[in-house]
Formats: sequence, C-alpha cells, structure tokens
Amino acid sequence: MMVMQFGDTVSLEEELNVPSKTFENLPAAKQETVRQALLTEFSAHNLADAQVARIVKDVGIARGAFYKYFTDLTDAYTYLYRKALFALHDYDIRAHRLQSAAAYVDQVAAFIKQVNASPYYELVKRHFAVNEALLQPIDSTLRPVTATEWAVMTLVHEAIKEGLRCPDNSDQILKRLKAALTALLAKEE
Repeated sequence: MMVMQFGDTVSLEEELNVPSKTFENLPAAKQETVRQALLTEFSAHNLADAQVARIVKDVGIARGAFYKYFTDLTDAYTYLYRKALFALHDYDIRAHRLQSAAAYVDQVAAFIKQVNASPYYELVKRHFAVNEALLQPIDSTLRPVTATEWAVMTLVHEAIKEGLRCPDNSDQILKRLKAALTALLAKEE
C-alpha cells in the first residue's frame, strides 16, 4: 500500500479499492444491487452482528458468490464505507496543507448536513458509534505530517462524531471546534 502524506490526493480507484475483478466485471445494475444490500445490512446491524446470509438473500445470490466479490464481511464493509465517504466527502480538501479554522468548521458543517440528508446516514452514524472501533483505520493512506495536522484531523473527526450523535447540539459543537482550531492554528503562524 502506498503511504501518502496529509494533503495528498488519490484517485477514485485507489480510494475505493474495488474488492475483486469478479465484482468489477459485474453489470453496473448488479453492482448497485449488491451495494444496496450491503447498505441495508450495515445500516441496520453493527459489523460484529452483520450476516452474509441476509446480504445474499437480499441480492439473490449464492453465498459463494459473495466470497468471490469480497474476502469477508469486513472487506465488504470497508468497501461500502469508503464508497459512502467518497460520495459524501469533499476530497479537494486534501490538496491543502492547513486551512483556516473557519474553513474547517464550514467543511464539518457541510459534511454533517450532507450525511444527515443522505442514504448513508445510518451507516455513517453506526460507523462512528460502534464499527470504527472494530476496524483498522479505514483511511490509512492519509498520514498527518506534523502534530498540528494530527490535532486538526482529530478535532475535526471528533466534532463530526459528536455532531452525528447529538444533532441538536451542532451549533455548540461547531462553535467549540472553531475556538479550538483557532487557538491551535494561531500557534502555527
């Protein structure tokens, strides 16, 4: 795996890391049916409780076909979650080193709003609440270079988690994030 630095960009193919050539060679409609079944399963069940049996029943395929597409449930989950993040996340922000506190707050607010209005809401919410702790970091290609970059990423990530968990407190969460980032980034100047 190629290790990237904070601010690097990746292509769609690299980011999604399509699980197998067999899956890649399926007709687009069949791929979408599989993705929808994965979304249904992983939106309703934590990764530890997910079942291949429900997925293959939803798709109408044999259990063996699932394993031709994905190594296991974790591989399927990782694929779907990356697909969701790619659909929801503004990857242009990786092209910049550090931004202003206001820019980060705007991006977090936009991301939370986008997640809340998307079909991925339950998946992303469940990821932050439970599944994230069960996995190796999904976005392991992104490595912060400095302590400040790491701190910014950590604060932004925590604000997103809190914003999805407590949507009624979004304004307060964003205000606190802006104050923390303003203080942190002022030290960089």
